[in-house]
Amino acid sequence: MGKKAFIIHGWGGTAGSGWKGWLQKKLEANGFKTFSPQMPDAENPKMEKWLGVLSELAGKPDTNTYFVGHSLGTVAVLRYIERLKKGERVGGVVLVAGFTDDLGMNELKDFFPNPLDFGKIRSHCGKFAAIHSTNDRYVAVRYGKELEQKLGAKLIVLKNMGHFSHSEGINELPAALGALLDIAK
Repeated sequence: MGKKAFIIHGWGGTAGSGWKGWLQKKLEANGFKTFSPQMPDAENPKMEKWLGVLSELAGKPDTNTYFVGHSLGTVAVLRYIERLKKGERVGGVVLVAGFTDDLGMNELKDFFPNPLDFGKIRSHCGKFAAIHSTNDRYVAVRYGKELEQKLGAKLIVLKNMGHFSHSEGINELPAALGALLDIAK
């Protein structure tokens, strides 16, 4: 079976907007079958609903299954991987503006009923990249450093990319493409 990539947007996001649509086309040109679902109730996200969509769409994942998450989409991907059955493994994950706690926002508490289990996540995936921006007003670079430390993620810090949002004019993200192609070698 060929390589599959799931591109998961963040809180308030739209499937395929900005760099995510660009990435989808680039991955397809590189032989990936891609999926970029609109996550349910993106303005008022609930973890179980988002994980339900991921589980249904991904089916039985394998080492040809890859994920790219943006912002809250990174947390959804990590929670999904955390719940995989013993012995199940995915090929790799690119985390764009990823974080590991609720950022002090009540709206995100539903995704953190307990801390992320990094050991369990690593048991299902051995290849991670974390992409962060020097001027992200929501997610500090320290979260990327934590992902590097706890998941062994390759940390990529870009200058002045904000929160990697379409509204900030980020319509292409070559670093995400390069990171995923590198992971999928």
